[in-house]
Amino acid sequence: MGKAPEEPEKIFSQITEDYRNIFGDDLLSIILYGSGASGHYVPGKSDLNFLVVLTDKGMGDLEKAMDTVTRWRKSRVAVPLFMTKEYICSSLDAYPIEFLDMDLNHLLVYGKDVFEGIEIHPGHLRLQVERELKGKIINLRKRFLETEGKEKPLRDLIRVSLTAFLSSFKALLYLLGRNIPRERRDIITAAAQAVGVDGVVFMKCMDIREGVDKFSRTELLDIYKDYVNEIDQLCRRVDEMKVALEEVKDAQ
Repeated sequence: MGKAPEEPEKIFSQITEDYRNIFGDDLLSIILYGSGASGHYVPGKSDLNFLVVLTDKGMGDLEKAMDTVTRWRKSRVAVPLFMTKEYICSSLDAYPIEFLDMDLNHLLVYGKDVFEGIEIHPGHLRLQVERELKGKIINLRKRFLETEGKEKPLRDLIRVSLTAFLSSFKALLYLLGRNIPRERRDIITAAAQAVGVDGVVFMKCMDIREGVDKFSRTELLDIYKDYVNEIDQLCRRVDEMKVALEEVKDAQ
């Protein structure tokens, strides 16, 4: 321990043994989610994210995991999410995007797959997508003013913000009953086509995120403006989906 694994699977056996030694029968599941489960893991750069599902009794013994959590952080294993199955089931309405993202991209490391059979309510999902998009637009405009129009801060703003939109794009595809691609560029393209917004500006933002662009400061300013405009259009499409979902509900 102390070095990030070349492949996430290489630590599954040891991390399972560690948590079984701590919690015994109160350990119900260990699940890998995030980049390690979606094929985007980069050794030494990506953190590995685990969901650890415990019984209520196990949650009461959480302090016993402190040393193990600290030790694994040296190998770029993030502090796990510790939850009970009941907490997950009762929180699907509050955090549908997050749990949908986990459901779509996870690997069962130990125990029972707690995502098997879960149902995400379309209305709850649409509402959180709307809230996330509108909140991010406000933040984008605020952060834009903080950049003072300088190239590096503007580039960083676009790079970081695009990552935060990916889960919302996947949620939109799920709501529309579309296939959700695995690769990030394909997700963005599919979501843009599905809701009728311009995907070109998002591809430019993806170039910025991946560090493969050669845009000037003036070009970055134009991209930012187009970026915010398309997100605003996306919000309008999500509002229209609210009406469509209500009509489906009324017809049932």
